[in-house]
Amino acid sequence: MNSFSLTHLGYLAVAAQWTVILSLLAFVGGAILGLALALARVSRISALRFAAGAYIQVVQGTPLLVLLFLAYFGISIVGFNVPPLLAAAFSLTLYTGAFLGEIWRGCIQAVAKTQWEAAECLGIGRFGQYLHVVLPQAGRMAIPPTVGFMVQVVKNTSLASVIGFLELSRAGQIVNNSTFQPFTVFIVIALMYFALCYPLSLASRHFERKLHVGRQ
Repeated sequence: MNSFSLTHLGYLAVAAQWTVILSLLAFVGGAILGLALALARVSRISALRFAAGAYIQVVQGTPLLVLLFLAYFGISIVGFNVPPLLAAAFSLTLYTGAFLGEIWRGCIQAVAKTQWEAAECLGIGRFGQYLHVVLPQAGRMAIPPTVGFMVQVVKNTSLASVIGFLELSRAGQIVNNSTFQPFTVFIVIALMYFALCYPLSLASRHFERKLHVGRQ
């Protein structure tokens, strides 16, 4: 049994880097998927609306833990060896995309109908309406809920340990098994998670003030 030391702290710092990498992969992939789902949900094509809505309902109704198991063990059954990072990133992308799609769909539909009508009167096509009128306004409204969900994604990366991915929480368990100092170890982990998440909240407040979110 060893006392908690700088070596353990360095080990946790490396694991925190993998937490950041996984969070970035999940959010970038989820943002692309979420935007596609949001646009499909407000599409004039009923088949797209139905397909996107069905996907969102299925993923939101499935625990992230189950998605992780399906991505890692399910694909392995077919004969492909999936690295834990890839399986975790894929699962979190599916999960993040479903929630961001619904968040952003709500923000798009919150744009006043008169904005759409004014764009049509000016002869702006559907693509131009989204690009120049609707999405800029929806993007402003989407900042608070999107950042709030980003924080959840960072914390949900801890579930990736069940498929062998060494992130911050799993590294903390390993260090605790070595030191038997759970209070010290998990206080350090909590502070590291706070250090990862708090800047997101600060950035959100900055952009809200800069873009005058919530003001008429």
